[in-house]
Amino acid sequence: MSNKNKKIQGIVYSTNPDFEIKNNEIQIGNLANEKQNLIVRISTQGRAGKKATLIQRFIGSNETLEQLSKDIKKHCGTGGSVKNNEIIIQGDFCDKIVQFLNSKGFKARRG
Repeated sequence: MSNKNKKIQGIVYSTNPDFEIKNNEIQIGNLANEKQNLIVRISTQGRAGKKATLIQRFIGSNETLEQLSKDIKKHCGTGGSVKNNEIIIQGDFCDKIVQFLNSKGFKARRG
């Protein structure tokens, strides 16, 4: 099944010529930085013993999450990615990232 058809659920066929499929996707709004409670922690799980820093509990759009990830990677001078609404930064940069996020107005703490 194509991705287009996965989004349309419950409607198979309609004989109504004026019928329009309603988009039931919920738009996620961006929560203010001061109200975000981010958890920054170190993980080695599934990485062959190499450390990675995870930033969790971000509430907002994917575009904002990608931009925050880009800023953090630039600040730390390392690579990383965004998966499952988490930012993954290569290496142990926990304290540096907590300071960076707090300077941006987020409530960040080690977890």
